[in-house]
Amino acid sequence: MKNKYRILAALLCLVLTGGMLRAQTGDLPHAVPEAEGVPSEAVHTMFDSLMALPRTEIHSVVVVRHGKVIGELHPAPFAPEYRHTMYSCSKTFVAAGVGLAIADNRLCLDDRVVDFFPEQLPDTMDIRVDDITVRDLLTMTAGITPDWQMRSLTPHWIRAYLSKPIAAEPGTKFQYDSLCSYLLAAMVQRATGKTLLDYLQERIFTPMHITEVGWELSPEGYNTGGWGLHIQSESLAKFGLMLLDGGRWQGKQLLPEWWVREMMTEQKPGTNYGYQMWKCEYPGAWRADGALGQFVIVVPDKDMVVVITQCSLLNGVAARRAVWEQLLPKATDTPLPEDKKAYRRLQKMQARAALPFAQGKAKAKADKLYDGAAIELPDNKYGFAKLSFSFDRKARQVVMGVTDRDGNAYKLLFGHKRWDTVSTSATPPYSISPIGKFTGIEGPFRVAGSYAWTGKHTLRLKAHYVNWISALDLTVRFDGDKAYVHIGENYSNQMTELECPLTKRP
Repeated sequence: MKNKYRILAALLCLVLTGGMLRAQTGDLPHAVPEAEGVPSEAVHTMFDSLMALPRTEIHSVVVVRHGKVIGELHPAPFAPEYRHTMYSCSKTFVAAGVGLAIADNRLCLDDRVVDFFPEQLPDTMDIRVDDITVRDLLTMTAGITPDWQMRSLTPHWIRAYLSKPIAAEPGTKFQYDSLCSYLLAAMVQRATGKTLLDYLQERIFTPMHITEVGWELSPEGYNTGGWGLHIQSESLAKFGLMLLDGGRWQGKQLLPEWWVREMMTEQKPGTNYGYQMWKCEYPGAWRADGALGQFVIVVPDKDMVVVITQCSLLNGVAARRAVWEQLLPKATDTPLPEDKKAYRRLQKMQARAALPFAQGKAKAKADKLYDGAAIELPDNKYGFAKLSFSFDRKARQVVMGVTDRDGNAYKLLFGHKRWDTVSTSATPPYSISPIGKFTGIEGPFRVAGSYAWTGKHTLRLKAHYVNWISALDLTVRFDGDKAYVHIGENYSNQMTELECPLTKRP
């Protein structure tokens, strides 16, 4: 019940701050873990371990057994209704689209890439590029050495990719490359006349009642494929369940069963890679896997799906180990006796879980001295040109005004020992910088903030972009007519440190 109140409160807050939220959650049935053969204590222990991981912020965890949700964690300020960017988890959805196109006789595994883009072929290219096929792209064996900066340097991604020299014969060497998935998304669009997202919406998402979904678009007008999917956690769990059931959803075959088997079969020995999916450390388990720790884990022998979204600088092994060691070994084939005490503990954790606030005092002498102060910032990666501050002692709230380098102005809210959320048209920080980033993603973005004074003149501000992924950690030290601003992003050790003039004083 407390969790329901929390969701309602979050929804009301979004309405009041101008950010209407279209909820599409609660479709999957829920069950007490013991009824599905899993101890509540095991779910609780796994959640505890995930929340305790260093340099990690858990955004959601969804555990599904026998088609029912037995555990669901959305630490505040995150909530079930928020979409999340999925980085390379997107690739597994690309494979689904390719499988549909093959089933519709629009594509074949042996189709050549060059035949789909005759007008985009470079004037000069390695003759072996002619041999790259759909199968090679699916298995990451195109033979072209990955160039992760190329998408940030030119809007002509296909031409630039095909102009690269071949480093290995197509089909022979595994080299993970998001541009392989991008080409697949473009080929699906060329073959079907629909963007990959539209095709999936028609054939998979709509039948599964997945309505809140977006996908970034390239400068060439194709879904980015290897990254850019924007989707809710429950929808990820639904997709995992569909794969778990051999491509079926509620008895209807959405993806061919043989194709799902191929997706979750190692295609090249020693690669641990199927068709845009990774083989897990746990025998028989497979996963969609994205940067900063995004996972959709499918465990056939336990009839289980585990979804994790997070912002983590770990390599993902520790998070997955919590699933392998603390959850799966406890799953039994038959229902377990009720454990009301353990289940209440699990419910309490699910209702109260929260990411840590900024730690420190609500007030300082400096908040009176610098109320209304504005800081001029030198050029920086976040595009911040000016920051201004207003301190409301009674409400225990800091309002930070932001003006970006293009002159756009917006405000962020920060509460003390709470998360204050506001909607903004400004785009979040992004760990990649492809040309045209965010194109195709529907706003507004929502930012939750917490503040504290950590010294007489030092202000700490934490901001989570809750319907994206990014987190900012700002420290502002006021010193006479100057301010020193430190900005960290997503637990990175690389801090932006800026010495700034105070351009306005009361």
